[in-house]
Parts: sequence; structure tokens; C-alpha cells
Amino acid sequence: MKKTPDADFLIFDLGNVIIDIDYQHSLNLIRQQLPSSLHSKLDDFYRTEFHYNYEKGKIDSATFRQEVNSYFGQDWEDAHVDYLWNSLLGKIPAERLALVKKVREHYQVGVLSNTNLIHIHAVNDILQRDHGIKNFDPIFDWVFLSHEMGYAKPQPEIYEKMLTDLGTSPERVVFFDDLAANVEAANEIGIQAIQVTGPDVIFDYLQNVQ
Repeated sequence: MKKTPDADFLIFDLGNVIIDIDYQHSLNLIRQQLPSSLHSKLDDFYRTEFHYNYEKGKIDSATFRQEVNSYFGQDWEDAHVDYLWNSLLGKIPAERLALVKKVREHYQVGVLSNTNLIHIHAVNDILQRDHGIKNFDPIFDWVFLSHEMGYAKPQPEIYEKMLTDLGTSPERVVFFDDLAANVEAANEIGIQAIQVTGPDVIFDYLQNVQ
């Protein structure tokens, strides 16, 4: 792993690659809002059809909030749904952004993330609060977001669309993602995909980029 990647593009997932996320924290917070008779519904919350549809941009934020309330049998205000939904988002460590800035001197860099409009607004707020920038545009050459693309990882279509937009072949791309299924799907079409199993992986992989 300790080599300079033979590639033209370095593409990063967001969750647990650029920004820390904690699904269990979010589920615990929602659990506190629910009667015990509904706790079992948390098990499949992130696998619901409306969640997948939202991250593919097939439903809007208002519909998503309605679906969350319907799923849990609640009548939460929009702001409260957003608070619970965004509670999985953690910090964006400055050293990760510094790494991206460093490798950008030698590669085109981008983001490919399964996400949604509520989360992206919250991520932009974190960027503004902690780093003084409005969004990822000043940091990355390319920003690919599932809800804007109409597909989500590990669908092969999302990787193919990314490659078309990049105007490159899969072997010229290194892609970092924390989920094995997304890495395997990218590898299957020829992308050099690396699973990020901890915070040091991207630093170790890219340490010799000068």
C-alpha cells in the first residue's frame, strides 16, 4: 500500500472517509424518542425503501420527513426530524482536508457519496463552522452525490456515470470507501478500490505522494 498510486483520479467517499459518522449514535437518539414497543423498527430504518429512494433523489425532503414520521408513528416537526437524521454526522478532521489538498497537486480529486439533501446541508454547515468554507467545491475537483445522480452505491450505474463524467477509464481511478460492498462493486468494473477500515488507511496509502 505504501506507493504512489498509478492513477489520474483519487475519489473519496464521505462517510467515515472524509467525515466521521456514527449510525449507532443516531439510532440511540431516536430510540430515546420512541416507546419501547417501537424500538424494533430501528433495526431496519436505514434499509427502508424510502431511505433508498431519498438518497437516489426519487423523493424530496418533505416526503422523506413524512415517511419517517409514518414509519415510526410519530408527528415530529420538520426541524426535529432533521435533527435526528443529522445526528449521525460527526466532525470533518482538518488533517483529512489537508491530505486532499496535498494530493490534489498531483491528481484530480473527487467525492462519490451516497447522501441526501438534508445531510448535505448539514455537512455544509459543518464545513462553514469548522473550516470557513461553504461546501466541498473549493476542495475537490469533482463532487458526485447520489441524490443528484439518481443512483446509489453499490449500483454499477453510479460508477459508470462517474467514469463518463470524468472522461476516463476505470483503471485510472483510485476510490476509497468504508463499505466492502461498495469497494467490491467498484473493483468489479475495474476501478482501483480501497476499503477504508480505519482513520489511518488513506494516510498510509497516500503517504508517498509528494
